[in-house]
Formats: sequence, structure tokens, C-alpha cells
Amino acid sequence: MSCPDGVTPAGDRLKKAIKWLAEAALDDPGKSRRQLLEQAEVRFDLTPRECEFLNCNFGAGQEICAPGG
Repeated sequence: MSCPDGVTPAGDRLKKAIKWLAEAALDDPGKSRRQLLEQAEVRFDLTPRECEFLNCNFGAGQEICAPGG
């Protein structure tokens, strides 16, 4: 489902970014998680909160992220 004005509904960018991250990690295992996360953040125009979510849940240092942050 897409909006008529071309705006992506809330949450869709994050879902697409997570799917892309999984595929990109398989396609290019030589890239670090940090590199993939940075590419996803730009490619899907993620908000700072969405970037924080990805970094906390999929980044190499996820154990340092505070819950509910």
C-alpha cells in the first residue's frame, strides 16, 4: 500500500531497510555491519530514531544500547 503523493507510510522504510540488510549481508559477506547499516540509513532515508533502532538491534555493539532509549 502506498500513498498517492508518493510518501512512504511510517514503518515501511524500516521494514524495507531490515530486509535489505539481510540480503546485503548475504550478498556481500566481506562488508562490516557498520558499513551496511550506514548504507541502509541513507538508502531508505531513515529517521534518527529508526537509525538508532537499527544500530541497537543489528549493530555490532547492540549490547551497549539502553532499553527504551
